[in-house]
Amino acid sequence: MFSLKSSRRRTVRIAALGTLAAVACTTLMAGSAGAIVNGSDATERYPFMVTIPESAPKYGLFDGNCGASLIERQWVLTAAHCVTGEGLELEGVVRVGSDRRKTGGTVREIDRIFVHPGYVNGEGKAANKDDMALIRLDRPVAQQPVRIAEKAGRPGTPTRLLGFGSTVDGELAFPDRLQELDTRLGAVSECAPGYADATRLCTISTKPKAMACHGDSGGPQIRKGRDGRWELVGVTSGPGAPNVPCSEGPGLYSSAPAYAQWIRKTMRSNSVDAPVKDPRAVMR
Repeated sequence: MFSLKSSRRRTVRIAALGTLAAVACTTLMAGSAGAIVNGSDATERYPFMVTIPESAPKYGLFDGNCGASLIERQWVLTAAHCVTGEGLELEGVVRVGSDRRKTGGTVREIDRIFVHPGYVNGEGKAANKDDMALIRLDRPVAQQPVRIAEKAGRPGTPTRLLGFGSTVDGELAFPDRLQELDTRLGAVSECAPGYADATRLCTISTKPKAMACHGDSGGPQIRKGRDGRWELVGVTSGPGAPNVPCSEGPGLYSSAPAYAQWIRKTMRSNSVDAPVKDPRAVMR
C-alpha cells in the first residue's frame, strides 16, 4: 500500500563532504553502476527492494534515486555514498516492495541514518571504502525482508542485480519498471588491480554489454540459498575498473556477509527503544 503522510514529508539535507565529481558518484553511483544497462523487467516480485528518492539541485539533478534492501521490518541497508555527499538531498522517505519507481509499495519516513564509521569516499580503486549505511524507518513495514547470506560465495556463483538505475550508458534514463540482471561473482583478478577484496565483490554480467549503472547504487545483489529463497550478498557500490562505461563492467559490490557483524550490532544498539550512544555515527 501507499502510506505517505504529506504533512510529515520532509527533505533530509546532508552536509558537504566532497567535490562535484564526488557528487556525481554519490548521487547516481560511484562511477559505473546506477540503473541497469541492458537488464530486463523484473520477472518476479521482490518485496525487499527499496527505492530512496534523492536529488542534487545544485548540480542539476532533480529526479535521482538509489536502491536499498529491507533486511528487517524497520531497517534498510544501502550504500554510504547514497546518503552522504556535497549538495545531496534525500526526500526523507523510502519506498519498499514496489516494482515501480514512483508508485506502489509502502512508503515510510527515514528516522535515522547510520553510516559505517570506516566509510571513505574517493576515486578509482580507493573509492567508497566501507560503503555501507543503515536506515531506520519511522515504522515497521509488512513486506518480507531479505536475509543476509552467511557467505558471499565462490567465484562463479550465480547472482542477480536489481535496480531502477539508468538503462543507457552516459545518460540519466531511469526506468519506471524495476530491472534485473543475472550476473556471477568474479575472481578478484577479474576487476582492476586494487579494486576488489574480501569486502568488495567483483561482479561480472552473464549478458554482453550489461551491468548496473547510475542510480542503482545501494541496491541488492542477491543469490539463491539452499532453500531456494533469495539471500543478500552485495550492495551496489561502484565500478570494478577505471574509465569504463556501465555496460562494459565489471561492477563492485560491498559484501553484505563481510559487514554482517556491524549491521547486527548497529541495529541491536539502535533499536527504537535504545538510546543512540554515538551521535557522530548518526545523520538526520
